[in-house]
Formats: sequence, structure tokens, C-alpha cells
Amino acid sequence: MDEVFKALGDPTRRYLLDLLRERNGQTLGELCERLDMTRQSATQHLGILEAANLVSTVRRGREKLHYLNPVPLHEISERWIARFERPRLSALSAVKRKAEDGMSDKPSYVYVTYIESTPDKVWEALTDADLTARYWGHSNVSDWQSGSKWEHVRLDGSGIADVTGTVVESTPPKRLVTTWDSPDGAAPSQVTFDIERHDGIVKLTVTHVDLPSESDLEAVSGGWPAVLSNLKSLLETGKTLSTDPWTVG
Repeated sequence: MDEVFKALGDPTRRYLLDLLRERNGQTLGELCERLDMTRQSATQHLGILEAANLVSTVRRGREKLHYLNPVPLHEISERWIARFERPRLSALSAVKRKAEDGMSDKPSYVYVTYIESTPDKVWEALTDADLTARYWGHSNVSDWQSGSKWEHVRLDGSGIADVTGTVVESTPPKRLVTTWDSPDGAAPSQVTFDIERHDGIVKLTVTHVDLPSESDLEAVSGGWPAVLSNLKSLLETGKTLSTDPWTVG
């Protein structure tokens, strides 16, 4: 966590995070328009934020888009705040991200977390019904073949699936893409899990696109940080931080 506190200690870097909170997915040029500094200086500040995992980036053609990543902030709140004020956890850690109007090709939400594990174990944690039940509060059920259905099933024995969808791509243990059906009949959103080795550990990037409404955006802003922190804790310690980090539906 030292890198996180170091990154947050500079007012310029905090301002960059504020700019991304206002409008996520900005390029370096767009951020520099609001800063009184050179592109080189801004790049250095963004590099420190990326090293602290507070900012993640996604390439779209020739552009490099920057996204605020709230996972480290969630982990800080879990360590020092959540045990005292559990009902306020999601409000403290959630960072609202607004998608740009008319830019549906940009990711609506991007999270990056680093896990002391292996790609195979992370893949298993994402696709095994029993493991997802432990850290997600629901079982993710499918044969995980491209074109197959998948379900996010309650653990109360009712068999009710709060989320359903289709497996778009399944490339173990590197990449999993699924659609998430909307209960109101809107077009489905899509979630991509990218798993890659990074300096002896695993970098997990979760990209959630095409969310149908602002309320859905708010829901995932509180959900994904909690789910990812719970997953990270389970794989690294064998224990979860909470029993039901994200109740869907």
C-alpha cells in the first residue's frame, strides 16, 4: 500500500483522479487540457498512478484511455474502515464512473487487480460454481464453452438465477467473455476477464461494457471492487472479506 499513499500524497495526482472520476476513459491529451503542465510531466504523474494501480489503461486504436481503478481504495477501506462501519463500505469505496455520450466503443467500466496466484487458479475461481459461491455469494454455473449459457444462481436452494447470459469467448486460462442479460429487456451488457502473468503474480482486468442505464453503472461501481477484493483475499489467504459482496437483482 506504500505506493498508493505515495501516489495520493501529491495534489496533481489527486486532481488527475478527480478528472477521471468526472469523466472516465480520457486520453493524455484530454487530461493535459485541464493541467498547467507539459505532456511529459503529466505522463510521469500518470505513470506513478498506474504503478499504484489507481489508474488502468486500455488501448483503443492509436489512443490510450485512462480509467480510475478504485480497487486499492476498497482494500484500504476494508483494512481500516469496514470492520467498524460495514453498512457504509460500498459508499466509501465506490467511485462513480460516467460513460461518455455516444462512445459505446469505449469500456464503460474497467477494474484491474493483482493477485498472488497463477492464471490457472484465477480461471478456476472465475468458473467453478463452488468457488464463486464462496466469494461472490452466488454460484456461476455453465460448462464455459463458447456459445453456452451461464447463470448467476442464488445459494438458497431456490435455483433462481439473478443474472443469465451467454459465453462469448472462453480461452482458458487467459480470457473469458460473457454477456449479461438485462431484466428489463434492454440489450445485454458484456463482461471480459483478462488474465495475464505480471512479475510472478497475476494481473486480472475486468471490463464491463454496454451497461443499459446510469443505475446499472452505479450498481457495478459498488459491486466489482467488492467482488474482486473478495476473490483476491480468497486466493491469497483462503478466506473471504465478506459473505455476499454484491447482491444482484
